[in-house]
Amino acid sequence: MSALSRRDVLLSAGAAAAAALSSSARAAMGPADKFDLVIRGGDVIDPSQSLRGRRDIGIRWGVIEAIEAEIPAERALRSIDATGRLVTPGLIDLHSHVYPYGSAIGIPPDELVQFQGTTTVVSAGDAGVNNLAALRRFIVAQSRARIYAFVHIANNGLSAFPVAELYNIDNAQMEACAMALAENPDFLLGVKVRMSENVIFKHGLEPLRRGIKACEMCGWPARMMVHIGGVETGGLMSEILDLLRPGDILTHAYSGAPNIGGAFTNIVQDGKLLPAALAAKQRGVIFDVGHGGGSFDYTVAEVAIPAGCGPDTISSDIHVFSGNSPGMPFLPNVMGKFLAMGFSLEQVVSMTTSAPAKIIGRAPKIGTLQVGAPADVAIMDLVEGPVSFVDTRGNKRDGKLQLKPVQTVINGVPFGRPYQSPFAVR
Repeated sequence: MSALSRRDVLLSAGAAAAAALSSSARAAMGPADKFDLVIRGGDVIDPSQSLRGRRDIGIRWGVIEAIEAEIPAERALRSIDATGRLVTPGLIDLHSHVYPYGSAIGIPPDELVQFQGTTTVVSAGDAGVNNLAALRRFIVAQSRARIYAFVHIANNGLSAFPVAELYNIDNAQMEACAMALAENPDFLLGVKVRMSENVIFKHGLEPLRRGIKACEMCGWPARMMVHIGGVETGGLMSEILDLLRPGDILTHAYSGAPNIGGAFTNIVQDGKLLPAALAAKQRGVIFDVGHGGGSFDYTVAEVAIPAGCGPDTISSDIHVFSGNSPGMPFLPNVMGKFLAMGFSLEQVVSMTTSAPAKIIGRAPKIGTLQVGAPADVAIMDLVEGPVSFVDTRGNKRDGKLQLKPVQTVINGVPFGRPYQSPFAVR
């Protein structure tokens, strides 16, 4: 059996099992049966269904069983009152660092839930092939949040941070990386590489070329996630963009970080968007925010976005250093920054739910509140009033709206009250 067909069998079998479970749950529910949990009265936004309005959400056996104008109180075993609050699909963070103990910068994913409203998180290169199995066995298996990952092209991932992982190019072993991809098609999304000069030194395009080669060798359509910010030369930035394939992800797309010599060598140079950036966007490269502690600059975004390079996904790049920075890159706060830049609430919710869900493409129906989907729900307050946001270079912008997480439900089980018994459905 080829690697490609093996992946197809694994993914289709998982999808069929989930579909069978959700259909049997819905078929077994009679008119007098009760929901395990009802989230009542919230202002629901679900871009996957073009839905906006007050709804009650009925959850049974870990899946969305009903989304209706009103569900009678007697049909609920437990309820959450979301009146006056925003209710969305559980947020998906496409770029986070959630490998504590095995990476130098990771935060336990379940500790982030109360600050982020995230039900699915992606480990952005925390692990390389040498420590990937431990991420899967000891972190993913013991976390309530759903976790996927990009494996780092460097064998040691970010375990040596802040020591650069690719000053020695021998750490980038593409055959080993390709094997990790081939063996973990249900968990991995592709390969991560950091292309900043302070990470790869003078190795030019070689780390990216090895990452792309590993993706091509593995037998399924793996993506690249490419970190930029302070690349060695302005010309190299255009060459990086030219190598990216449709579906690859440019993360830290609006970074203003300088290179080692202090030059600004990102997608905006001398106040203008690089033609290679627009060409990459037009051929289907995904532009991801990846805010972090040093990777989001208003002055870059304010040039790139009107010129045609708007964000496809909003992500946090949250880790132990960025989480302590003035930019406060917790995902709802980053969403607030884009609200202040003129994006609509529906747009920022889409860029943190349905858009990253399409990129992940593993669990059926994540990033949605459709009937039959895993019951992943974020409840937030949309707070009106003056607010000042700061980027990672000290630039400030004023806004009028903030998003503040209130409660999160993963697979039908709330974080905190009301508790259910048995506590977990999986």
